[in-house]
Amino acid sequence: MASDDSSAAVSGYTRPEIDVKALAAVLDGGYGGIRGLVRAGLVEHASVLEDAERLGMDAFRERVRDVVVELAGTGRTGMGFPAVYGGGDDVGASVAAFETLAFGDLSVLVKVGVQFGLFGGAVLHLGTGRHHDAYLPDLVAGRLLGCFAMTETGHGSNVQALGTVARYDAGAQEFVVTTEGDAARKDYIGNAARHAELAVVFAQLEVGGESRGVHALVVPLRSGGRVLPGVEIEDDGRKMGLNGVDNGRIRFNGVRVPREALLNRFADVTPDGTYTSFIDSPDRRFFTMLGTLVQGRVCVGGAGVNVAKVALTLAVRYAVRRRQFEASPGAEERLLLDYGLHQRRLLPLLARTYALHFAQDVVRGQLHEVFSGDGDDPRARRRLESRAAGTKALGTWHATRTVQECREACGGAGYLAVNRFAALKADSDVFTTFEGDNHVLLQLVAKGLLTDYAGEFEDLDQLGVVRYVTGLAVETVIEKASVHKLLERVRDLLPGGDEWDQEAGLLDSEYQLAMLRYREEHMLAGLARRLKRGVDQKRDPGAVFSQVQDHVIALAHAHVERLVLEAFVDAFRAVPDGGNKVAVGLLCDLFALSTIEADRAWFMEHGRLTVQRSKAISREVNDLCRKVRPLAVDLVDAWNIPPELLRAPDLLE
Repeated sequence: MASDDSSAAVSGYTRPEIDVKALAAVLDGGYGGIRGLVRAGLVEHASVLEDAERLGMDAFRERVRDVVVELAGTGRTGMGFPAVYGGGDDVGASVAAFETLAFGDLSVLVKVGVQFGLFGGAVLHLGTGRHHDAYLPDLVAGRLLGCFAMTETGHGSNVQALGTVARYDAGAQEFVVTTEGDAARKDYIGNAARHAELAVVFAQLEVGGESRGVHALVVPLRSGGRVLPGVEIEDDGRKMGLNGVDNGRIRFNGVRVPREALLNRFADVTPDGTYTSFIDSPDRRFFTMLGTLVQGRVCVGGAGVNVAKVALTLAVRYAVRRRQFEASPGAEERLLLDYGLHQRRLLPLLARTYALHFAQDVVRGQLHEVFSGDGDDPRARRRLESRAAGTKALGTWHATRTVQECREACGGAGYLAVNRFAALKADSDVFTTFEGDNHVLLQLVAKGLLTDYAGEFEDLDQLGVVRYVTGLAVETVIEKASVHKLLERVRDLLPGGDEWDQEAGLLDSEYQLAMLRYREEHMLAGLARRLKRGVDQKRDPGAVFSQVQDHVIALAHAHVERLVLEAFVDAFRAVPDGGNKVAVGLLCDLFALSTIEADRAWFMEHGRLTVQRSKAISREVNDLCRKVRPLAVDLVDAWNIPPELLRAPDLLE
């Protein structure tokens, strides 16, 4: 295939040969077997991609339901559940399977996530043996469909303020579940409009007239397909995308469920109406409960990265067959990917996708370790929750950006529904708000940085963070992240004395890491100072926090990008020597330098980049794009997306 491979002339550089099969094995990691099974299942049901365009909404919902039930029957969707209930006893494998499902129809992916991740995960992690025995065998097999009724019309991310109430009636030994006003209506609940027979309902628990905070109960919605008395269900109707998922609104009008319906892993109510919990602090109990549901964030982040892979595969493959404009009179028109601008549009996104892939490997591994062990290390759980939140935010934002850029890069053909971009764009857009709005999640990340994952973490709301940081902790943060201390640490990594960041090689991974570490820790110290200054001036802590939220988000974003680069560098170093290692190294450098380039204003404002060095980074990014260009097809092929799932005849044939 012809290409303008000017990189071959670069002194000392030889284009590497990529072993696509071996690189695919590196990317699949230890879960190649389960990923292969999921790919095979997606190919078997590939016609659902066309059904999304061909069928009406009602028929497509039934088609998606049938696919999900069939997949459940193969065991590919239940890997994270205990083997005794039909699962695979492998949390990491369940996440890998879900990520791989994102290569196919995303309504199927989301319905799997609702059924097995949200509904099933809540029963598994919040319930005890009586709930597991009663529900998990049929749930895992796809015979019992359910939903996860947390979100309310008036309270989205603020779960502690939910308005649904579950009052205990000691005389009847029942909870009475009531929707108190329109704001407390459960909304956007997947599986609710048509298929769910049960719901895990999050409600304010009232026992003996005293509120005990948000707890979860299992509440029947339907029997034999009929909505039960006291339950009102309304269809949310058509959405921007994901119209194979039956989202609905639920109201409860004094619905009675037995005392045993309370998912009682962390708290229980005795028959006579005594509330008990081994966690004394209500806030800590709440955050511990939600922390068990972190797998959803890990899954959505990984799915977002794989959506980006599909988009890039289409755009890169199109760019090496589509020609536009001749370079000189009488010459053949040039391939799109031979244009420097086209390389700049697609190849840094390709590098970032690889980076986020390896970052996802890390967070998946942490999840597996935490949930496969005894789970008694609260700091490990807090670190996992923070990393999952940050990786999810960056991964899903990346998916949205990548799908749009790739669609544009495919011109008019990319706008045709038959070429899959319409579905990718419409179906993945909501990922940025699934499992928490990304900006809210990044505030969670910053909270962990400011408190250094202190034991008081679970007890801190937004104002608590401000008070904590403005107390003893702020001195620790500022001392830890002072510019003087930072420079001492980075000098240990690099030669060059005070001019370390002006003299180090741009392709030195330690230089790249040090730049991102410096940015993060400088932002952390600056944010702590701003919070302390505001409170020292006797200003309202809430107002202080609100005014520095831009710094909060910037810090969290910088922190996660540093974690992503560290994961990429570690993964690169683990690749066996050879052409694949060279190619991955090019991508790692491209990700690192394009990340620095994108925030060059900050680095220049803070004296870490000169104008000359900033220009040198841009030249290096251009050079790396030229080197990656002839490797691009092999690099996207290594994601091993089955051709049947690409479904883009105008782009690929």
